[in-house]
Amino acid sequence: MDATTEQLRTLAAVIEHGTFDRAAEALHVTSSAVSQRIKALEQQTGRVLLLRTKPARPTKSGSVVVRLARQVALLESEAMDELGLEGAGARPRIPLVINADSLATWVLPALAGIDRTSFEVTIDDQDHSIDRLREGTAMAAITSNPNPVQGCIARPLGIMRYRAVASRAFAEQWLPDGFTDQALSAAPVVVFDRKDALQDRYLERRLGPGAARPPRHYVPASADFLRAIELGFGWGMLPDLQASDAIAAGALVVLDDERHMDVPLYWQQWSVESATLTRIAASLQKAAAARLR
Repeated sequence: MDATTEQLRTLAAVIEHGTFDRAAEALHVTSSAVSQRIKALEQQTGRVLLLRTKPARPTKSGSVVVRLARQVALLESEAMDELGLEGAGARPRIPLVINADSLATWVLPALAGIDRTSFEVTIDDQDHSIDRLREGTAMAAITSNPNPVQGCIARPLGIMRYRAVASRAFAEQWLPDGFTDQALSAAPVVVFDRKDALQDRYLERRLGPGAARPPRHYVPASADFLRAIELGFGWGMLPDLQASDAIAAGALVVLDDERHMDVPLYWQQWSVESATLTRIAASLQKAAAARLR
């Protein structure tokens, strides 16, 4: 494949902006020029690289080339900065995928110490975040999967411990005899979103496979998830990092002193010699060592 930097940059722009027209605007060229570059790149690779949907999506082969395009852009930016060439000093944009609980508790302070870098953070469940690494739309991710995606390296960060908690008023109303198996089958539960399986895994551990699915509220924001539990919408699994202050203040009570759910977290990033990614990984690993189990 003899792809030019211009072609690779165009492919990445189409994926980033979703359409040929928007990519053309971002690159300050015509839509026809974008189309020609993509066509030429597909002819060189002998593969269809884009699904012409709205928004445009990479094919499996396209994901490989998108990842290459973004690696080239990152390394080009770092090289220009190191050489002091025209355009040096531009902040590289690093797309990351972070699970909501990590973002709400320990990740942002770690990222705040990284200068000369712009972050594009996408929130996704730790069990699904590697999908974006495979697509080439993220350079790094916090994930529960220890197996590195092809072209990536993986390092352990630590464990987030979750406990079943609820407001005191909720516990008194729905769990007068304690957090019994019978109460679990009926008491409403708060779930982050439809990817969030933590509450169901806890229910299966307590009640066995095929456990009853109690009424549930979906609240897809970490701070609001905590607030919903405090307001008595239902019980839910909260990480110790997020729930400890509310428990100490009496706003929440731990429902099960004997069981908890441990979620191991891993840092996966592209396997490239990038000073920017190295700084990010080091900062996050330092923060994880201080905050995670």
